[in-house]
Amino acid sequence: MTYLWLKAGHIIFVIFWMAGLFMLPRYFVYHQEAPEGSPENAVWTDREGKLLKIILWPSLVITWTLGLILGWTQGYFGQGWFHVKLALVLGLSAYHVWLAGYHKALARGERRLSGKRLRLLNEVPGIAAAVIVTMVVVRPF
Repeated sequence: MTYLWLKAGHIIFVIFWMAGLFMLPRYFVYHQEAPEGSPENAVWTDREGKLLKIILWPSLVITWTLGLILGWTQGYFGQGWFHVKLALVLGLSAYHVWLAGYHKALARGERRLSGKRLRLLNEVPGIAAAVIVTMVVVRPF
């Protein structure tokens, strides 16, 4: 029964984390379209910060904690599919940290990427999620 509760919690917080990873780059697109120094610019900075603080960072920590507990208790660390999943989750975590850094850059007025590039970056979590779900469900190796 504990396993099922851990698994349910892990899936719930993965959903929260992924939702945030999809939302934040979209926020960046809108933020960059706002004139620098405008009230709208300040609103986007605030929204991004709240998304990171309230949803993204807690979801990341809980997802990792529950996932590692599940991996350890179920003996997944010796299985190939889990290595692929773990590598992709590490990549998503790095992406998350990069997004947090870009938020800080935008708050300072630095707009390093185009809206088009940010829209493309928005595809990263979807592609990673598709491969992760395939690894977990199919366990091809």
